[in-house]
Amino acid sequence: MLRFKNLGSGSTGNATVVEGRSGTQVARLLVDCGLGIRQLQARLAQAALGIEDLDALFITHEHSDHIGCARAVATRFRIPVWMSQGTYLALGEPDFDGMLRIAHDMEPLDLGAFGALPFAVPHDAREPLQLRCSDGATHVGIVTDLGHASEHVLQQLQGCHALMIEANHDPELLQNSSYPLFLKRRVGGLYGHLANTATAGILQAVRHPGLRCVVAAHLSARNNVPALAQQALGAALDWPAEAIQVASPTTGTAWMGEAF
Repeated sequence: MLRFKNLGSGSTGNATVVEGRSGTQVARLLVDCGLGIRQLQARLAQAALGIEDLDALFITHEHSDHIGCARAVATRFRIPVWMSQGTYLALGEPDFDGMLRIAHDMEPLDLGAFGALPFAVPHDAREPLQLRCSDGATHVGIVTDLGHASEHVLQQLQGCHALMIEANHDPELLQNSSYPLFLKRRVGGLYGHLANTATAGILQAVRHPGLRCVVAAHLSARNNVPALAQQALGAALDWPAEAIQVASPTTGTAWMGEAF
């Protein structure tokens, strides 16, 4: 069985637990660790977990809302932390006290009860990677920071039963926002963040009868509202808008798994 729970999604911090069970074996991967350590402990406690229940960390890229307290968690609790070589270099090559593992595009990670496949995405970071997790029967895609969907990205999202995918901004709200022009161009650019319309296009490209769960993630607090994201993504799938879950920056999501 494979399930996931987002602990918080947005510019204030990102973290998602993916849990796989196979017989008596259980494995838990924390994808991104962009919270303070006390906040992370509190969010995990709401999921009936502690940091010591995590088997590994995976950091998608070096931006502060994704790296957060990863080094402290890895070194204090002796938990391996995976990231790309580019991410490690962009962080300044900090000492992870033997806990660092280097991840590569399309080289799978074996967590025992499930596997995770990193894949490269277009984003304004040194060597960003996102993930597809699978226990062999169920496939979950996690794509939270990218400017557009390359063919490589679309290939990795094919056949997923659940997707947690960025729906960062509404183009009109971004255009009319108080952001300076350079920031509007960065966010809306090919290496920035996905607009609701772009995310809808991705969903149309990868939709299939087995897709049962979609979570809209990394919504901008200024340039998006949940209802707009839900409407755009739901329409792309011919689903009711309310069928699209939205990851909150403060409470994340419930455990997602029963629906798929």
